[in-house]
Amino acid sequence: MTRVAIQGASGAFSHAAVIKALGSDVEIVECRTSEALFNAVLDGVALYGVVPIENTLAGSVQRNMDLLFLPEIHIIAEARIRIRLCLAVQPGRSIKEIQRVASHPVALQQCHGFFSRNPQIEAITAFDTAGSVRDLMAGDADYDAAIGSELAASLYGADVLEQNLEDHEQNFTRFLTIARDPIDLPEEGVKTSIAFTIQHRPGALHEALLAIAGHNVDLTRIESRPIAGRPWEYRLYADLRAHSIINQSAAVDALEAVATEVRVLGQYLEEPEGT
Repeated sequence: MTRVAIQGASGAFSHAAVIKALGSDVEIVECRTSEALFNAVLDGVALYGVVPIENTLAGSVQRNMDLLFLPEIHIIAEARIRIRLCLAVQPGRSIKEIQRVASHPVALQQCHGFFSRNPQIEAITAFDTAGSVRDLMAGDADYDAAIGSELAASLYGADVLEQNLEDHEQNFTRFLTIARDPIDLPEEGVKTSIAFTIQHRPGALHEALLAIAGHNVDLTRIESRPIAGRPWEYRLYADLRAHSIINQSAAVDALEAVATEVRVLGQYLEEPEGT
């Protein structure tokens, strides 16, 4: 059975992304940290890893962006998951009995409406969403309910008191599947993720963007991250999309002529909008 590493407990939204990208016939390798997840892939403990990279409300998962720059790591797939948060409780509990609710801080921040409607309930931060449900059902928690996915509630035997606790319907997280080796791809429908650095001089970024645009490539995302050990220097992360993978490769070649460093992080099939 294929082993897939995720950060957090089984039943997390990363687990749902695994099912969407790779199917349900997998063995989940639970990792405490993102570093442990990447190491599990590098060391061969897991064939794949699935990591969240950005959320439509909370923004980028910056530590995972930095880790993508590790050598011998390749992005091979993406999956977008609609984040639907539910209130999980032990069977037989009612909302009137709930005084403390636990979840990951980002999930709690996305449920302001729920806590406004229930001012008597205290929000408790936990390591991850699925872990808070698991610990609740194991009897190891000092809280009365947890906010997590329906997958986690089903996996650990919790009842769901309320669904769709999130404040915004357009709450999606984009996940990337990573592996030690790249994969064979068709010519069309591919996205390329890159990281690059440029000189500190007027017009350097303009030149880099012209190099990409000159090959009819759409820059769908760009973000800068500070480079560890090099104060006030930044690495730019970008996603490229074009009708043909040949155009994307040509854009990368053109970028190499004007940038100080270019790394292709992965080429993979783009998930269609609305999926």
